[in-house]
Amino acid sequence: MKIANTRSTNKISFSKNVFIPLTEVCKNNCGYCAFKKDPLNPDTIILKTPDEVLKLLMEAEKFNCKEALFTMGEDADTEKAVQDKLKELGYSNMGDYIYSICKMTLDKTSLLPHTNAGNFSYETMQKLKEVNVSMGMMLENVSPRLMETIAHEKSPGKDPKIRLETIENAGKLKIPYTTGLLIGIGETKEEIAESLLALKDLQDKYGHIQEIIIQNFTTSPGIEMCDYSEPSLLDMIRTVCVGKIIFKDEVSIQVPPNLNLETNQIFLLCGTDDWGGVSPLTDDYVNPTSPWPTFNQLERLTMDAGYKLQERLAIYKKYITPEYLNDNLLDKASNLLKSIEK
Repeated sequence: MKIANTRSTNKISFSKNVFIPLTEVCKNNCGYCAFKKDPLNPDTIILKTPDEVLKLLMEAEKFNCKEALFTMGEDADTEKAVQDKLKELGYSNMGDYIYSICKMTLDKTSLLPHTNAGNFSYETMQKLKEVNVSMGMMLENVSPRLMETIAHEKSPGKDPKIRLETIENAGKLKIPYTTGLLIGIGETKEEIAESLLALKDLQDKYGHIQEIIIQNFTTSPGIEMCDYSEPSLLDMIRTVCVGKIIFKDEVSIQVPPNLNLETNQIFLLCGTDDWGGVSPLTDDYVNPTSPWPTFNQLERLTMDAGYKLQERLAIYKKYITPEYLNDNLLDKASNLLKSIEK
């Protein structure tokens, strides 16, 4: 029986993006992370220059990408190497640098910025709202117990109280937001349920959560948790089904397609209605061993399951209003929306 047959549309959406890691430096040291790099490693991205970013953005336009996904380690400017690079480029902190990069994106390209960089202060989020159509950060789990495990014991930014406050601040600021859970990092079924309910409370209060990602932990060479078991298919099905029951059609549910190439269609039948951001140009730097499926693959998987593939923007259609966007963002998002709805 399809849980998905209760949804109001037969379309499965995706966003065509360019994935740009602005820095691979991070203050956290999560046991499952394959993104963070040592600032002393000569291959580490300390901080991309505006020219480097613009070159990628211009290339992304040739691929007809609509979303500029900017990711980075949390509070990277606590590291001296990043501080020095910021100073060299004329910035005093990461917030100002990110603002400038997003503004450049809006001024010089047709792409819409979406920043996903962990926790920000209310004031920084308020500033970034002016140059981002949406923002995001994974909640991962509300359990404080995980702060004492290999997953988060060296990651102060993963304190669930801090992350819930960040997501709530996004609601207060009317920022369309993407968040989600990470499954298989040592949490219990009860903690998964509590995490979904915590997000439901915030959604009921502010209405700003546009999508929830149910992401499965995957092993990767070199991470501390490389010998840990990945979550079972049943673990993922159970979480997706409960998420769909809780949020119904109010919030999109997504399972990353590149992490589940053999089981994607099962999740469509359980209620997922979005493939997330997929890039024709750049890798998934958070999951470097898992390449994106092609758009032809996505279309075949979608149609075979009985649905239609529909491109979307980094901001969902219902949030393209003056309540959530300033005039400049509203104009750009509205025009791009028309181009994909033709």
